[in-house]
Amino acid sequence: MFKHPGKTRTLAHNLKIASVLSFVAGLVNVAGFLAVQQLTTNVTGHFAYLIEEVYRMNVHLALQFFLFIIFFFLGSFFSNLIIEITSRQSERFMYVIPILLEVCLLTAIGLLGTNHEHEHAEAIAYGLLFTMGLQNSMVTTISNSVVRTTHLTGLFTDLGIELSQLLFYKASSERKALQSSIQLRLTIIFFFFIGGVTAGAAYTKLGLYTLFIGAMMLMGGLMYDAVKFRLILLKRKWHI
Repeated sequence: MFKHPGKTRTLAHNLKIASVLSFVAGLVNVAGFLAVQQLTTNVTGHFAYLIEEVYRMNVHLALQFFLFIIFFFLGSFFSNLIIEITSRQSERFMYVIPILLEVCLLTAIGLLGTNHEHEHAEAIAYGLLFTMGLQNSMVTTISNSVVRTTHLTGLFTDLGIELSQLLFYKASSERKALQSSIQLRLTIIFFFFIGGVTAGAAYTKLGLYTLFIGAMMLMGGLMYDAVKFRLILLKRKWHI
């Protein structure tokens, strides 16, 4: 799932990582909004609010929305920085550290933020935006920009284009490529929705502890990769 970067990836690899990470993004999106009434998985809306507050000369709120954007950017920056540094030591582990960092951040925000949503709403939003910037950068790098999981605007745009192209592209190879792409986009949308529904149902009882579900999903993905890698090594050894 995480161990095959760039052109070595198959549709199956992308479907697996899309399922896990889009579920986490959908969960963070809803849990974050219920906790602090802010968008915590993308910054598109924050740009509009930033411009509005600048126009109104409301410095405090303008700075807040500016920092929301910056924290998402910093998550993306540090994610790729970690990947670049780690890849020079061991390509096998270059995606493990960003994922573990995301697990730690979601766990910490869940622990520290529960029952303190109102007092520390901005800090919680900063942390979640950083985490989602980190995730979006990581999956973009892993999949060679094929998979993006933290927002749906571009996905629905691409899905609309590709569905219309099915009416005109008749060659078997072209239709197969389109169908694979459509399958991937529908998978991301579906699991983002499922993550959001899960967060909505869980938040009433768990509060920000709901983020633990996302952390467990990510750890499950890492464990899946580790077990699969060991099984492959055992099979190769057995064949030898």
